[in-house]
Amino acid sequence: MTSTLAPATAAAGPSRVRRVGALARSELRLLLRNRTAVVNSLLLPLLLVAAVPALDLGGDVPLGPQLLTTAVGVTLIFLTYYNLVATYVARREDLVLQRMRTGELTGPEVLLGTAAPSLLITLGQVVLVAVGVAVLGEWSAPVEYVLPLVALLGGVAVMVVLAAASTIFTRTPESAQITTLPLMVATTSLSGLLYPLSSFPDTLATVARLLPVTPVIELLQLGLAGRTWDGGTVDAGGAWSAAVPPLAVLAGWLLVGGVACRGFRWAPRR
Repeated sequence: MTSTLAPATAAAGPSRVRRVGALARSELRLLLRNRTAVVNSLLLPLLLVAAVPALDLGGDVPLGPQLLTTAVGVTLIFLTYYNLVATYVARREDLVLQRMRTGELTGPEVLLGTAAPSLLITLGQVVLVAVGVAVLGEWSAPVEYVLPLVALLGGVAVMVVLAAASTIFTRTPESAQITTLPLMVATTSLSGLLYPLSSFPDTLATVARLLPVTPVIELLQLGLAGRTWDGGTVDAGGAWSAAVPPLAVLAGWLLVGGVACRGFRWAPRR
């Protein structure tokens, strides 16, 4: 019995990967056919990042870490979150999600495969900005190498679950422009992405630190430049100590988003 079950169990993992990969390739082809989506996905984040040196919005954070932090924040908000809300709703209204759920694909596989193209573009944008920073001669060794990676992966996970949760009250792909606006405006203006949290009144800064993108920005600034949210500096050991609050906030949003995703609808309302 053991010998017959073991190969089936061992093959389960690769089969999941193949199913998600096939769906991701299909979604990528659909994305590439939509020229407007491609232009918005590729150019808008880069234009916003390019404006950072001229606007000098990063306080006393060095230019290299400032550009990378902005790249991650902008792509998470405008590319990962917004694109996924519109994509999930479009697939739901076209009955694509419902059809896929009747096959071998599980719910998480459908969501991950559909999200894969946006996630790949997000990672590609960050890598492109990192290369640009190096070419400009603004690259500096991070204070702590793991924290930026944790920030990027944690931010991606939070944006995926929040995008799935946002589809609950988004009826059409067009209405995603409205339903995503509150979170996009709040996280863009209050997360420390455009203005350092130390410039806010204490009460507003405390509230802003609880927003979903703020812990990502904090972790990036800690890891890349050793800068805390209130303008202080830390070394590698101090960076992990200062990272505890933003890590807790990030974990909290993952939990909230995961619970909210239970209301995700696979079929359109009739």
